[in-house]
Amino acid sequence: MSAANARYRTGLDRPPPSEGRGLSVAVRHRVREYAVAVGAVLAAAAALALDERLEWPWMLLGWIALTPWLAVLDRTRSVRQALCSGMLMSLAFVLVTLNWFASSIQAYTGAPRCVALLVMGLMAPILEPQFITCALARHLARRATGTDGFSAEIRTAFWRPAIVGACVYVGTESLWPKLFGDSLGYGLYPSTWMRQAADLGGVYGLTFALIIANECMLAIVCFLLASFVARSTNSGRPPARAAVAPGACVGASVLALLVYGAVRCAQYDAKAHSAETVSAALIQANISQYDRMAAELGTFEAVRRILDTHFTLSNQALARAPLDFLVWPETVYPTTFGSPKSEAGAAFDREIAGFVSSTGVPLVFGAYDAEAGDEFNAAISLQPGQDDGVTFDAYRKASLFPLTERVPALLESARIRSWLPWLGTWRPGKGAAVLPLTLHDGRTIRIAPLICYDALKPALVRAAVRRGAQIIVTLSNDFWFRYGPAPHAHLVLAAFRSIESRRAQLRVTNTGISGVITATGELLSTAGLHQRAILVGTVPLEGHASTLVLAWGEWFGPSAFTVGVALLAAQLFGGRKEPLRPVAADAGVAS
Repeated sequence: MSAANARYRTGLDRPPPSEGRGLSVAVRHRVREYAVAVGAVLAAAAALALDERLEWPWMLLGWIALTPWLAVLDRTRSVRQALCSGMLMSLAFVLVTLNWFASSIQAYTGAPRCVALLVMGLMAPILEPQFITCALARHLARRATGTDGFSAEIRTAFWRPAIVGACVYVGTESLWPKLFGDSLGYGLYPSTWMRQAADLGGVYGLTFALIIANECMLAIVCFLLASFVARSTNSGRPPARAAVAPGACVGASVLALLVYGAVRCAQYDAKAHSAETVSAALIQANISQYDRMAAELGTFEAVRRILDTHFTLSNQALARAPLDFLVWPETVYPTTFGSPKSEAGAAFDREIAGFVSSTGVPLVFGAYDAEAGDEFNAAISLQPGQDDGVTFDAYRKASLFPLTERVPALLESARIRSWLPWLGTWRPGKGAAVLPLTLHDGRTIRIAPLICYDALKPALVRAAVRRGAQIIVTLSNDFWFRYGPAPHAHLVLAAFRSIESRRAQLRVTNTGISGVITATGELLSTAGLHQRAILVGTVPLEGHASTLVLAWGEWFGPSAFTVGVALLAAQLFGGRKEPLRPVAADAGVAS
């Protein structure tokens, strides 16, 4: 062996770590860190996507889905890293969990799906900003610990960062006008008892409980890792009490939700047996794409076919059993009612009125309403009057879906409309309304009408119930949201409005999913996707039940945000702050 080779084999001629290969080792280490972070975020997004199916047993993932991302946040050592982690989680959530919306954009606008996904990715911080604000607040709250996230010290004192992060998370969701109104709390819907707590703090209260539970699960995992390291290095064992508190918190949260839900369900069942009831038929004709139908058949023939189908199905429903009223879906009559645009339109108006007059049964249906040159998406209530006439009232949809139904003033121009011919032209209504219906037996009931996107706005239901609404009637056109879990998710979100207000709900769509929903969110009956069906539902009327949400409104989210900001400010300006320092691989054991 040559002297040179001997010196190399003994390390005498090898370059020091700071030279040559040392740089590549650092780069590889950084790449591995990024890869692990991206993998953890994708794992969290995938778990949330399964949880968003809103079915058993995927509901269980809601209690652990965020732990990989929270572990990534525990490794961030700067504000920039925390913001990047939050933005990455926001992007992953949008592309993995909400990717069905890209198919809706493609179907509605004709844009390629890849373009729709690109637009959604760019809008991720706007669509899901709670991940970004939570990451920032949680990182700042952790600064005072001055240690790495996987050490025993921070995990035994994790409460303040956990509470701050959870408060800011739900506060952002409640204060920011989120397009889909989504929140983790909806994932508890499959549990009849757990979802009942929505009448206390709304869905954001449930979301808060889930985030705290995820923090506790991460704390337990970190304790187990620290205990394993302690045993393998013979450096002592962390005290068992480090995992007792987070474990007890999760157990107490689950038990509290179950007990409260059981009590509320028992109360509802006791009241439902003695309450006044109402029966209605929901007509799901499975007819969609009215514009395409009009292009193929002509406008007159298209309206003729739609009305004839609904008349036929309604007569079949009336032949089955006595009914108090009928419900047809959103925009089932695709023109203005009461202010016809042509002689044919006037004839159709008279025909619908004649149907109500001849059957003697009130009808609630979707149409257009017009005033001073403006058109509105409306719910029309028709009921028999005197001398074979009818009386009608209208609710104008208050929450219009951006761009497809309404256009912001900044985008309102002939040039933009020439580029994007699918932009909406409707005007929003003034807000919640209560429509009275006089039934054939002389009773008058008060309904809270909602139209599609309205069901994502709890404030509309609260306002209607405070005005005396006894039952919710929701009309929807879910054809454009027929992809993936969207139809079931829309139904579940609407069901939470019944839980929050303790009012039963009749929800009808043109293509599914229609449903009869109780005050506990239970689905008494449903009509599936792309089915022609008649749903007959009998539900109790409620005129006196009150909940904390009805009394206090959207109190939990803003209150949580205030508490989170106050705790964070107290820590930043009133306590000792140290930069986070890395911990060696064999560290993390309590002394």
